[in-house]
Amino acid sequence: MPNIKPTHKPIKTFYAELKQYENLGATNETEVRLVFATLLQHYARQNNLTLICEKSLRTPQNTTIYVDGMLTDNDFGLPRGYWEAKDLHDNLTVAVRQKFDAGYPQDNILFTTQEHAILYQNGKEVMDIGIAEPEAFIRALHAFFGYEQADIANWERAVVEFKDRVPALGQRAATLIQNEEDTNSRFQKALAEFHRHCQDAINPNLSKSAVEEMLIQHLLTERIFRTVFDNPDFTRRNIIAREIENVIDALTWQAYNRSEFLRELNPFYGAIERAAATFIDFSQKQHFLNTVYEQFFQGFSVKVADTHGIVYTPQPIVDFMVKSVSHLLETEFGRSLSDTGVHFIDPFVGTGNFIVRLIQAIDKTALKAKYSEELHCNEVLLMPYYIANMNIEHEFYVATNQYQSFDNLCLVDTFDLTAERQLSMFAPENTRRVERQKQTDMFVVIGNPPYNARQMDENDANKNRKYPELDRQIQETYAQASSATNKTSLYDPYVKAMLWALNRIDGEGIVAFITNHNFITGQAFDGMRKHLADACDTIYLLDLGGNVRKGHAGDSNVFDIQIGVSINLFVKTRQHDQTSADIFYNGETVETPKEATFEFLEKCEHIGNVNWDNIQPDARYTWLTEGLRKDFETFIRIRKSRLIRF
Repeated sequence: MPNIKPTHKPIKTFYAELKQYENLGATNETEVRLVFATLLQHYARQNNLTLICEKSLRTPQNTTIYVDGMLTDNDFGLPRGYWEAKDLHDNLTVAVRQKFDAGYPQDNILFTTQEHAILYQNGKEVMDIGIAEPEAFIRALHAFFGYEQADIANWERAVVEFKDRVPALGQRAATLIQNEEDTNSRFQKALAEFHRHCQDAINPNLSKSAVEEMLIQHLLTERIFRTVFDNPDFTRRNIIAREIENVIDALTWQAYNRSEFLRELNPFYGAIERAAATFIDFSQKQHFLNTVYEQFFQGFSVKVADTHGIVYTPQPIVDFMVKSVSHLLETEFGRSLSDTGVHFIDPFVGTGNFIVRLIQAIDKTALKAKYSEELHCNEVLLMPYYIANMNIEHEFYVATNQYQSFDNLCLVDTFDLTAERQLSMFAPENTRRVERQKQTDMFVVIGNPPYNARQMDENDANKNRKYPELDRQIQETYAQASSATNKTSLYDPYVKAMLWALNRIDGEGIVAFITNHNFITGQAFDGMRKHLADACDTIYLLDLGGNVRKGHAGDSNVFDIQIGVSINLFVKTRQHDQTSADIFYNGETVETPKEATFEFLEKCEHIGNVNWDNIQPDARYTWLTEGLRKDFETFIRIRKSRLIRF
């Protein structure tokens, strides 16, 4: 039960401010809404909830509604309640009926005026009270914050149980696969062929155990994709799922029964399906499925998650980056997101957030052509590939009311596309997609590259694979130009991603990445900074900080990780005749809580509204020189700690 009392300062402040508005004659909901929002936000935080104000939601009828506030839990993003403010002189009972007719949720929704509150839970009115006295309103707040749907409570219990069971069930599946490989010749052939094709298309060093893990992931999650997104044709429509189903058919044709094997997980699947049914908005389901995916990897495939740096980009960051690209296209190139010939690629698409946001931003008249021809993306991991496929196709359906398969999503390791090697016919359509993408000139590269070169734990033996061609290019450019002794960090995946992206747009275009921010100041990156400045016309560095290892506040990281991050935009034009790029930096949010960082991004909207410092690199390619002694350039670093003057 939430702890709310009339003597609490937030309650006293709430009533004092309401009185002030009354004395001023303010009766409009927009004038007093902030007073209610401040109180609700305070008690939301106390109960491990977040109040999202002025939230737009798409209803199952494909209409858009706007609630003044939505409560979500901080663990899974599940909706816990809604709030709607009305004018003092509104007939609240009539207003409630009108909102429900418009498709507003009826499960734990609180309607308020300055004098009146009505609470609905589970489709029924449970409270209709005057709130002039604190005790009455506190009863409503207790009921509002203390409410928990049975399906959500069941979900929370089920996810803990599933996490505990996944390793054991995964191991049983691995044992089953091994047994069938020893005795089932049809499965032996199908698995060997699938393994070979995966090596050709994804990673030449991909082990057989990794391919077996893909089968296990598919086995354990295929039902979720069908049911949560109401997509019974998923395994038929998705080109990779079809290939895996062929292998599983060979696995199961003798004796194995899929339904029987997964029977013990039926309560978990049911809990997911019932919890997902509490969402009225598809984007909420996307977030929920992302969370299920993260929980799944934590329980079953921690090594894969760690090697690839699986972190999902918060929506305020995605919005800011897409709007910034739109701004740069207009101001630097006289073009727009919707223009023909402006091809986009997210080379590390994850679950598809950037492509989904682009679909929302592109003009409806241009969307079909852009979707069919000019939006591209890659993913190397099976589960996010599945999720991205469904998220992107669903967003197009919402925008056009037509289903169309998204034929520009490739299951491939982007870094392998640097090397010239022949892809085999692993899912022939996937191979055709990759080859078509390689022949396409890209104008915008956008996304969130793998951030994790040496893993969250520096001593972890779970190392990343090498990419000879990209490694060679880094050695001949960034590393060769660096004065550092230890250049290991130059081979981080996000550095490879920057090099790949700038090569991919060739002479003209935009790269928009959110990455580790250590290249901005790290000594080992001086050569990289030189080459970035030489290659670009303009560079924007929005440093979001959050480097807990360097003393930034623990709540300042937008990803809840230890590594600081920055939003970086690199602009190249064919009129590039400068000796070095104009470099703009902003570090206002380096140590602010992530909620404040998100508010900053939402307020600015795009880079055109950010207050930038035009930084002047010194002769040693140091970008942030403020506070350094001018004669520092006459020093040379010896080993790690001694400085010597010429």
